[in-house]
Amino acid sequence: MSDYLKLKKSNCKNCYKCIRHCPVKSIRFSGNQAHIIGDECILCGQCFVVCPQNAKEIVDDTEKVKVLLQGSPVVVSLAPSFAANYDGVGITEMTAALKQLGFLTAEETAIGATMVKTEYEHMLDEGRNVLISSCCHSVNLLIQKYFPNVLPYLADVMSPMQAHCLDLKKRYPSAKTVFVGPCVSKKDEADKYKGIVDAVLTFEELSAWLKAENIELKKIPDSEEKSRARFFPTTGGILKTMACSNPRYTYMAIDGVENCIAALREIESGNIKNCFIEMSACIGSCVGGPVMEKHHHSPVHDYTAIAKFAGKLDFDVEQPLAAEIKKSFGIINRNTQLPSETEISSILRQMGKVKAADELNCGSCGYNTCREKAIAIYQGKAEVSMCLPFLKDKAESFSDNIVNNTPNGLIVLNENLEVQQINNAARKIMNIRYASDVLGEQVIRILDPTVFMEVLSSGRDIRDRRIYLAEYKKYVEQSVIYDREYHLLICIMSDVTDEETEREKKENISRQTVEIADKVVDKQMRIVQEIASLLGETAAETKIALSKLKESIANE
Repeated sequence: MSDYLKLKKSNCKNCYKCIRHCPVKSIRFSGNQAHIIGDECILCGQCFVVCPQNAKEIVDDTEKVKVLLQGSPVVVSLAPSFAANYDGVGITEMTAALKQLGFLTAEETAIGATMVKTEYEHMLDEGRNVLISSCCHSVNLLIQKYFPNVLPYLADVMSPMQAHCLDLKKRYPSAKTVFVGPCVSKKDEADKYKGIVDAVLTFEELSAWLKAENIELKKIPDSEEKSRARFFPTTGGILKTMACSNPRYTYMAIDGVENCIAALREIESGNIKNCFIEMSACIGSCVGGPVMEKHHHSPVHDYTAIAKFAGKLDFDVEQPLAAEIKKSFGIINRNTQLPSETEISSILRQMGKVKAADELNCGSCGYNTCREKAIAIYQGKAEVSMCLPFLKDKAESFSDNIVNNTPNGLIVLNENLEVQQINNAARKIMNIRYASDVLGEQVIRILDPTVFMEVLSSGRDIRDRRIYLAEYKKYVEQSVIYDREYHLLICIMSDVTDEETEREKKENISRQTVEIADKVVDKQMRIVQEIASLLGETAAETKIALSKLKESIANE
C-alpha cells in the first residue's frame, strides 16, 4: 500500500501538516519523522500535496514502462483530466507525442467511463437501493477499510481505467496497457487487480519524460461531439454523463474525503434511501487530483477546460457484458485496537489534560481533538510531546520557576521602554506590590531610563554596573542586555545593598582604626621627644658634673 506513497526521511520538520490534512489519520509519527501506515492509508495523496518540505514522494514507474516498451506494443489509456493539465492540447496531439515516446497509440479513458456509466444505469434499473460509484479507488479503499457495512452499496463495477484497459486488450490482443492520470491511488489499483493495467504513470512522470526526450506538446485542440464522458473527472461529471432519468432516485455528487465520510456515516445509519451517489476523494474530483501539475489553476479554469473539451453525446462503444466488468470488493482489515476509557484518561493526564477544560482541541498536533490524539498515542501513532500547549506550558512553567525563584531582579522591556515582565525579586527591590501595577507602563515610573536608552542607541550591552537607587535606598549591580531577535531589553539587577553597607562599615572601622593609630603615634612621638629632651638635660648636667670631678681630681 504505502509502496506507492513514500516519505523521505531527511526533510521531515515536525510540522504535523500531513497528519492535519490526512482525512483518515493514517500517519505515524516517531523520532521526529512521519511514516505512512499502509494498512490505514487510502492513497488520497493529500499528504503529498500539503507537505511544505517535499518529504513525500510517489514511486516513479517511468523505468518500468520503458521496460514494457522494449518487450511488446504498449497502448496508453489517458485520463480525461489531461485537458485541464495540458492547457489547450487535444487528444490527437497527445497521441502523437506518446507515439514519439514509443507507444503504439493512445486513447481516452473516457471510453471506459462510458461503459461504466451505462452499467450504473442498468444497476439502477434493477432497483438497487443506494448505489455508490466505484470509479475512485481512494473512495473504494475508504469503504473497504473504514465502512465495511456500506460495502453492499458500492457499485461492483470496474473503474473506467480498468474497463478501458480491458477493452484495449480485447482490441490489441498482444498489447500491454499503461494508464496516465492525476492520481496516486491508481498505481495501487493497477497492482491489486493484476492483468488489466500493466503500469500507471502520473502526469508529472509523463511531463518529465517528454521533457527529457525534448518533445514539446503543441497546443492543438480538437473536438468530438460524441465525447460526453470527458466530463467524468469533474464534480458531478459522472451524473452529467448519465441519464439520471429514473424518478425513484435522488442523484448527488460528493467530493472531498471529509464529505464522503459524512455521507457514508449517513448511509451506515440508514438515513439515505433510493439514492445514486457519485463519490470522489479529491475536492473538484479528478481535476483536483494530487498529481495535477498546474496547482496554480483555479477549479473554475480546470472545469472550463474540461467542459470545452467534452461533447454532448456518448462515445460509440461496444458495451461489455455486466459480468465482464464486474468487480468484487472485500473488507480490508486495519488491525487497530481501541483503548478503554481508563486508558484514554491516563494518556490525557500524561498530556497535562486533567479536566475537560484542559482539552483545548487546538489541532496543532494534527489531530482534531485531544481525545483523538490520545487514542493515536495508544495505537503507537503519536507521541505525548506532539502537543504544543503541553510543551508550551512545560517550557513556561520551567522558565517561570527560574524567573520567579532567582534572587536576581528581572525586568523585561520592549523597545518603547514599556515593562513587559517583572519578577518577584525585582518587585521586592523596588517595593512594588503587584506586577499589574507596572506591566505595560513606561519604565520611567520605576527606574531611571537613561541606561536603557544608552543600550538601545549604542547597541552594546552593559554588564555588572553598580548603581545607587536613591528612591529605594538600594544599591544594585545592573546588567542590561538587548535581545535584537525579540526586540526586548532584559535588565538583571542584583541587590548588593547589604554588601555595600557591610563595605561602608568596614571602611568606617578602617578609618577609625587609622585615626586611633595616628593619635597613638602622635602621643608616642611626643613622649619620645619629651623623654629625649629630659635625657638631654640630664646628660648635659652629668657631663658638667663629671667634667668638674675630672678637673678636681686632676688638680689634686
